[in-house]
Order: sequence, then C-alpha cells, then structure tokens
Amino acid sequence: MAESWSFLDAFEPNFRPLVVIELAKDTKEETIEWFTRRIVDKKANGGAQLLVKPLVTEDGDETIYLVGASHLRLLLGAEAVGLVKECNDNSMRTFTYSSRKTFKDFADDNHNFLTMAECQYIIKHELENLRAKDEKMIPGYPQAKLYPGKSIVRRLLTSGILVQIFPLHDREELKKLRHSWYGRVKVGYQPLDEIRCYFGETIAIYFGFLEYFTFALIPMAVIGIPYYVFAWEDYDKYVMFATFNLLWSTVILEVWKRICAIMTYRWGTLLMKRQFEEPRPGFHGVLGINAVTGREEPVYSSIKRQLRIYLVSLPFVCLCLYFSLYVMMIYFDLEEWALDYHEENKSNFSSLMLFVPSIIYAVVIEVMNRIYRYAAEFLTSWENHRLESSYQNHLVLKVLVFNFLNCFASLFYIAFVLFDMKLLRQSLATLLITSQILNQFAESLLPYWLQKRQKKRMKKHMCSLKTDVDLSLVEQVNMEKEMGTYFGTFDDYLELFLQFGYVSLFSCVYPLAAVFAVLNNFTEIYSDALKMCRVYKRPFAEPTANIGVWQLAFETMSVISVVTNCVLIGMSPQVNALFPDSKVELVLTVALVEHLLLAIKFIMAFVIPDKPRDIQIKLAKLEFESLEALKQQ
Repeated sequence: MAESWSFLDAFEPNFRPLVVIELAKDTKEETIEWFTRRIVDKKANGGAQLLVKPLVTEDGDETIYLVGASHLRLLLGAEAVGLVKECNDNSMRTFTYSSRKTFKDFADDNHNFLTMAECQYIIKHELENLRAKDEKMIPGYPQAKLYPGKSIVRRLLTSGILVQIFPLHDREELKKLRHSWYGRVKVGYQPLDEIRCYFGETIAIYFGFLEYFTFALIPMAVIGIPYYVFAWEDYDKYVMFATFNLLWSTVILEVWKRICAIMTYRWGTLLMKRQFEEPRPGFHGVLGINAVTGREEPVYSSIKRQLRIYLVSLPFVCLCLYFSLYVMMIYFDLEEWALDYHEENKSNFSSLMLFVPSIIYAVVIEVMNRIYRYAAEFLTSWENHRLESSYQNHLVLKVLVFNFLNCFASLFYIAFVLFDMKLLRQSLATLLITSQILNQFAESLLPYWLQKRQKKRMKKHMCSLKTDVDLSLVEQVNMEKEMGTYFGTFDDYLELFLQFGYVSLFSCVYPLAAVFAVLNNFTEIYSDALKMCRVYKRPFAEPTANIGVWQLAFETMSVISVVTNCVLIGMSPQVNALFPDSKVELVLTVALVEHLLLAIKFIMAFVIPDKPRDIQIKLAKLEFESLEALKQQ
C-alpha cells in the first residue's frame, strides 16, 4: 500500500468533478493557495493527493472549487477505507489494489467499478483526515490557530473561511432514480439497491426500515379497527389485542435484523471492519501515536471527557427534564380549565376547546424537542469523543431520554396518577396526529416550497447572463449550494421511534394508533424521497451495517410497552371485578403475566437468529479463509 502512493500521478486528463468546496467571498489568496496545495500534495507530505479545479462563475469569482481524483487514487482510497466488493466467485471481500483483478466487473479502463457515492465518500474521508503538522495558524488568519493533529477542514469551517463541502448530484442518475422511486404512486417495494448506489448504505437502510416498519404495522392496524369499533370500553377484550401487540413488537424487530443482514451482506458493509475507526473530524487533542494501529492521530484524556460528561452534560440534561415536567403540569392546568369551561357552557365551541390544550401541548413538545436537540449536539461535540460511533451513541442517549419524557410523561401521568382513560385516549390521539402533521410540514412541505422558489430565482438569474463559462455546471453548482443540508437520519429514526412508542405503549387504550401510523408512513416514504432528491443537497454516503443504537432503543421501548399494557389492563374495571376481595392477588397476577410475557419476548429474541443460516456460513467461510491465509504467511 505504501509503495503504491509513490507512483500515483496527480494528472488526470478527464477531470470528473465529484465534490464542491465553497470558500468565503473574502478568503485571502495565500489561504486558498495553502489549502489547495494541501489537497493536491502527496500523502507522504501530509496531503490528500486529490485533484482540484476552480469553478469560474459568471462574475469571475474563484471561491468555489471542484474536487476529483484519478482512477488509481480512488482505487487506493477504496482500499484505505476498507470498501467491500463482490469477487468473481460471488463472495464479498475487502478490496485491495494488489488483488483488483479478482473482483467482479473490474477493468483498468472501467471507471464505473466504484459507484459515484463511493468515490465521493473516499474524497470526503481524505479531506477530513487533512491534519496540521507544523503549522501554527491558517496562513492569512493569525487568529485561526492550528496545532499538530488539528483537522484543517474543521478549523476552516469553525473560522468561517470554509462555507461548506458537499457532493455533486449526477443529474441523469438522479432522474432515473426519481422515476423508479416516487415518479408514480404505487403500492410496492422501493428500489433500495438503486438508493444505496446513489445515496449510500445509511440512507438506503433507513428507507428499508421505514418500508419494513410500515408494512409490519398493517396487521396491527387491521386488527385495531374492529377493536375500536366494537369493543371500545371492554378492556378485558383488549387482553388478546395487547398480547398480540407485545409479541408482534418482538418478532418484527428480530426479523428486521435478518433482513438487514441480507441487505448489508449484499452491499458489502456487513463485512467492513470498524474496530479501528479513524478519529472523527471534530475530535481534537495533542498529536500522538495510536497504541493499537501505530498511526499518528490526536490524543485526548478520557478523564477530562468523563468530567465534562458527569459535571456538565448530566446536570444540564436533568435540568431540561425538570423543565419538561414543569411544562407538563402547566398543560394539566390548561386541561382542567378547558374542562371547567365545557361544564359551564355545554356548547359545540366548548367541546372543541377540550382539544385545544392537547394541541398546544403537542406543538410545545415539538418546539422543545428541536431546541433541546441543538443543545444536545453542542454538548456532545464539546465532550470531544474520539469516534463518530461514540459521538452518535452519546447524542442519541441524551436526545432519547429527553424526547421520551417530553412526549410520554403526560400520558403516563394521566394513566397511572389520574386514572383517566378517556383523557388518555384523547391526549394520545391528539399528540400522535398533531406531531405527524407538524413533522410532515416542517420536514418536507415547507423545505420543498422554499426550494421551488429558490430554483425559480436561480433559473431566472442564469438566463439573464451572457458568459462563456460552462453554464450547465455553473448552474448546477449554484443551485445545489443554495439547497438545504441534510443532517442525517437521526431525526427520521427519532420520529419512527416516538411513533413506535405511541403505537405500542398504550395499544390496549387506543388501537387506532397503528392505523394513523400506517397512513402517515405511506406519505412519509414519498415525502422523504422527495426531499432527498429535490429539496436537500446530496449527502455524503456513509457505510453502515445496521440501524445502530436505534435497534436497542426500539427493543427497550418494546420491553417498556409490556409493563405499561399489563398495568393498564390490570387497572380496568373488568379485571378488578375478578379480584373483589384482595388487591394483592390482582397485583401478583398482573406481575406474573408481565413476567411471563417478558420471558416469551426474550426467548423469541434468543431463538430467532440475527442472521440467516446462509449468511452465517458465508461469514464463517471468509473467517476460515483469512486464518488459512495468515498461516501460509
């Protein structure tokens, strides 16, 4: 690998722009020269060994640069990041340049061996790993300090010199994808392989999970409708429904693991080695040597990080949780006022007023969730986690704890303190429907409308220009740089997680929750596809093998739902009537049923393998061949 870099030529006769770098308008010439030189310098000199070309806009400004790479550079980069490709014998193996001829569809003149998304991921990886060596500051900006090991791109971003880095769309491929994905309304499967090739595995897995979860909700919706229509107040009849719901939640999560393993094996990410993950771009510290890999990278004291977590982040999260509970109590005061108003007036208007507190509270919940999200991101970044996976785990934990309490605390209070099942149904329905409407508007409809307006203005501006530059490329870059930035699947998974909570936690009280979830998700698939293709910039591909910590979050929610549903059924008048003399027997019976259901859940989770048998055999075969190869060496 080290010898391969030495003969890598930076010259590429057919330059293909893959990534756009936008600098601030007043960026100094010496800064631009230094940064572009670091990008094109050889790896041995601390550069990225990529290709850079300025994009001359209509006003002659050169603050936008196009980044590409030679075919050989991309192949060596694919080896460096550990991409897995299909071999001629149909097995999946980590790509190495020395054994390139053994991979399916490889040819020296085949520049489509790597997908455009994979090429852009390689370039992003190299740019993010540009780190300062001897520089004390960014040339031309003495206030922008550098030290050995500091990410250059990160410092340029925080200093306002670098505006953004984003991958370019492939117009022809995007047009084909739009047509097959959402170009026509149909009930069927999404083109997940095409989505993966264009947007990468992380986004493809999200859409695969969204599709799977939506279809898995259909049985719950179909069964819930007759329960809602014919047995509204008979809670004893909900025992079978709740039991089915609890077992269903376990089965769908276990089956998803198998489906995800099949997909990611086919895509190669199930085999990607993540043990020696590179430091995330935002990680900073004194330049040192990694004791495991022997590579030069920043080092930061874990004791300092733990102090930041437990002395700052934890108290802040607790304070936010207290504030959330305080807002909840204000909501109950409003509910009491609305009820008193209805008792006094008994009119149609007063009946409508009964729903106003829940609607206001649902809106406040969404606002608080979004504000807290920004605070959680700032704190998690300040904690200075070395790995992106560690950063995401801490961020998800902070956000999930707050969102769970913020969204469900009022429902738990109504159910287990006020014992008001009618108010619980009303609040659950209002929170679910209102949150779905707000999310659809905020995430898709509003950004799409704003993007349409921006696109019309940009086209009008371009048509008025008379210039010799490549208008098609200039127009594309100018349009895409004004698009919104897609910040990842975090919010999308969070929305599904909260929806899963509304469906599973109080299923025996409001069976129609699954119906509204299915209706929302069918529109969500199309609206999310629309925003990915038309509203946001193309995101960088990120290899992944599963939905990560969200799998544990969904499984934890399913366990909590067992407890809540068992207690709710035990509180019903019909069940209480079976134990008129002893409440102790009632509590013991409910606890026994709850433990029995939990035992069944855990047994099912143990019995259903996470990976299909054929995938297990293929993985074991690869491990055996690796051991044999080591013995021969």
